[in-house]
Amino acid sequence: MTEAREQASLQQAGATVKEGIIASLKGVNEIEAEIVSLARNTVSHALGVAGDVAKGGVSVATDVIKGAVQATEEVGTGLIMSTKSVAKGIIMGVSDVGGDLVTIAGQTARGAVKGAADIGADVAMVARRTVDGVLEATKEVGGNVEAVAQTAVIGAIEAAAAVGKTAARSVADVLVGVVGGVKDVLAAALPAEHSAPASRAATMAVVVEEEEEGPKPARRKK
Repeated sequence: MTEAREQASLQQAGATVKEGIIASLKGVNEIEAEIVSLARNTVSHALGVAGDVAKGGVSVATDVIKGAVQATEEVGTGLIMSTKSVAKGIIMGVSDVGGDLVTIAGQTARGAVKGAADIGADVAMVARRTVDGVLEATKEVGGNVEAVAQTAVIGAIEAAAAVGKTAARSVADVLVGVVGGVKDVLAAALPAEHSAPASRAATMAVVVEEEEEGPKPARRKK
């Protein structure tokens, strides 16, 4: 009898934890949906009032992602979780008013990485979550996913390069594969074979690849 009660108690404990986890996950999903909606409505309203979507889009995207970073800094947690939702909301808000998603994607990624570095958050994870949010929104609104992905990745690496070599490497590592790898991103950034690097991001990405491949053999003098 005692053994049966113990078994029932253990099963009840498992059921309790299961129900608690399900409730928590539902709560997280609801919170993320609310953040997406907040960012989307804020961006579309601000751009609607401004009138000049092309001029105001970058500024609004920067301000919104900055506000998200400041909010999480004050409460002490949640940046990595909320970044994807904020980024998604920004892209959807810009899409609502016919803005340039490609440009905004790059600016959003830059702002998120810079903000993460400023408060000592995990720059690489914030970059990944931001790019995920940007791409998810772009797919939903029917935008050019490839172009948006390239710009977002380049923007993230560029912002990380301004922080330092380690940050740039970390961001490049987590974003490799998003648009076919770092080399493909650089090909998009440097259309001409002999062009100078378009940005510090390109330089840092090259450094990342060279370090991964190892030192190149020295050329023999003729």
